[in-house]
Amino acid sequence: MTELVAGPLPTPTSRAPRRRRRRGRTNPLIYVALVAASIFAVLPILWGLSTSFKSESATLSDQGWIPQNFTLENYRLVLFESKIPVYLGNTLLVAGLTVVATILIGIFGAYAAARFRFRGKTTSLFLILMTSMIPGIAILVPLYFLAVNLGLYDTYGVMIIIYTAWQIPTVIWMLKGFFESIPDSIEEAGRVDGASHFRVMLQLVFPLAVPGIAAAAVISFVYVWNDFLIASTMISTDDKRLVAVGLYNYLSQYGIVWGQLTAAVVVSIVPIVIVFVLMERRIVAGLSAGATKG
Repeated sequence: MTELVAGPLPTPTSRAPRRRRRRGRTNPLIYVALVAASIFAVLPILWGLSTSFKSESATLSDQGWIPQNFTLENYRLVLFESKIPVYLGNTLLVAGLTVVATILIGIFGAYAAARFRFRGKTTSLFLILMTSMIPGIAILVPLYFLAVNLGLYDTYGVMIIIYTAWQIPTVIWMLKGFFESIPDSIEEAGRVDGASHFRVMLQLVFPLAVPGIAAAAVISFVYVWNDFLIASTMISTDDKRLVAVGLYNYLSQYGIVWGQLTAAVVVSIVPIVIVFVLMERRIVAGLSAGATKG
């Protein structure tokens, strides 16, 4: 018989790297789409930043993106001769208290939803989530009458209550997925050592949930910072307005003061950028926890 001579047969170990390399390849169109979306999102901000350094005459004459006569006059007027700093302080106060109230209520609700079993749990969670799907404009008139009848109209308290109630469903669902990603063995070890259920939550579970709590806090903070509907309806005193409503003062019947408006917008964006830069890692960890739990 004629002996057949053949090369070495491929082994499973030699095929595995090729499969991994094939699976690891990413379609270049994805990067192109991401770059295009990023440019589309950043261009308005860059235009506003460029306009904020132009004089009003240069803005109206349309000299292009790069300001020829660089000036800080718009920022001086916004920071020292307008109420934008007052509006920023009001917004920080309302947003900060809203975040504290939302997180304190949301973490206990999310922990109960993640760890306890009770009748109607799924239905209750679904109904909680449905409340966040109701358009704000649909319940604006009832909220207005309630605020007037309870004596809360034109106060910070009514905005904090509304914002907290509006954000609790989202926070509960976010933190529920994060608490479910924490192993039960950690809590069981604490109970074996004699710790109470409440102590286990405070000392063992909540410290591990800091990334998720931080992500939920940032989302609540940004929501309050950007809201216009509730802030413009529930507040009538100019000194109590939030920054989103205060920016509207630069839109008048005589025209738009583009230089000061864009400078005020840039100033109002700075706190949000600082929050995201400081909390970037915790935000990413918190938002990805629910998707990676197994």
